[in-house]
Amino acid sequence: MAKLTIPTMVDGGKANAGPPLGPVLGPTGLNIGAVIAQINEKTRAFAGMQVPVKVVADTTTKTFEIEVGTPPTSALIKKELGIKEPVKEEAGVKGKKVIGDISLEKLKKVASSKTDQSLAKTLKARVKEAAGTCLSLGVTIEGKSAKEFIKEVSEGKHDAELKG
Repeated sequence: MAKLTIPTMVDGGKANAGPPLGPVLGPTGLNIGAVIAQINEKTRAFAGMQVPVKVVADTTTKTFEIEVGTPPTSALIKKELGIKEPVKEEAGVKGKKVIGDISLEKLKKVASSKTDQSLAKTLKARVKEAAGTCLSLGVTIEGKSAKEFIKEVSEGKHDAELKG
């Protein structure tokens, strides 16, 4: 049994048989259409975002499994804010533009979706990680700078909202 793992990034719900998947899948003998259809089905919820995907193929039996990761934290934050265009400015640098303000509830949602990929053991720690991404993006959290918000979380000011 020869197993082959093909990691790639695809647009949510819009994978196709062109590069990068098609040329790699072709020599395996798998049904490329079936692989693409399953990837698109599993990534449809992440439409408009780049999604990490692994195709685990058994080249002997010609069977496959699709493993879907979650998009980067920055993409999830932008989705929650409704930002579709890439942010080209150095928004998180002092004196640069703020691109949006996210609520604690939405930040918790982003942090919760990263549970499997995060090394943080608690929701509080995952929220602080996501807030760090807000800092680099130029996103404020409930009207406060990300640094100020992270300090408040560290001091326990949001413990009631961050149980979990």
